[in-house]
Amino acid sequence: SLKNSHKEATAWFDGLYKANRESKEKIPWARHEVNPLLKGYLENKKPKGDESKRALVIGCGLGDDAKALEDAGYQVVAIDVAQSALDLAQEKFPDSTIRFEKQDIFEMPKEYCEYFDFVFEAFTIQSLPVEFRERMVEAIVNTVAPKGELLVVAHKREKHFDGPPWPLEEIEMAMFQEHGLETLFYEIYQEESAISKNFFNVLYHKPESSCKQLTQ
Repeated sequence: SLKNSHKEATAWFDGLYKANRESKEKIPWARHEVNPLLKGYLENKKPKGDESKRALVIGCGLGDDAKALEDAGYQVVAIDVAQSALDLAQEKFPDSTIRFEKQDIFEMPKEYCEYFDFVFEAFTIQSLPVEFRERMVEAIVNTVAPKGELLVVAHKREKHFDGPPWPLEEIEMAMFQEHGLETLFYEIYQEESAISKNFFNVLYHKPESSCKQLTQ
């Protein structure tokens, strides 16, 4: 069934981190710095005063994005399916207050339903085959608190591309609106990569509560 087959589709992540534990240079998405699009968001929007905002990083990898959010004043939960990635992130940021957790976006704890004021999703949706896409969008939307924001960064599909990864199309980005979000900012960002030369950089807002049980 689709319910558990996503675990098979993500199992290779853990092996990749383990195999590259020392050099990390063969981990294709590990930049060792904050994602520039997240950095741009944070430069434009700092949490106000002592207001403690909660942030979620999906597929946190080596933790640089989570650290940038912590530095900007957020209480951060950073999740990944690969325990070896979480171990590396904790080693890299031993003094941080980030909660690095092994979580499956499809099976998030109930308390994380609409829990986060800001959610960052970069390149995780495209790491799973297309048949998981709608369920994954729904699962991500579920984590965003009412009045919260979601920043999505993804490669834009340009031509037939044999995954992994499986870049997104504009029509697929519209799924976030179908699940109750409003678009605040929508940009096609250009940067050369082996996957495509265009990225989506899209900021969404959740106007009201819409938490629901995920369809299996």
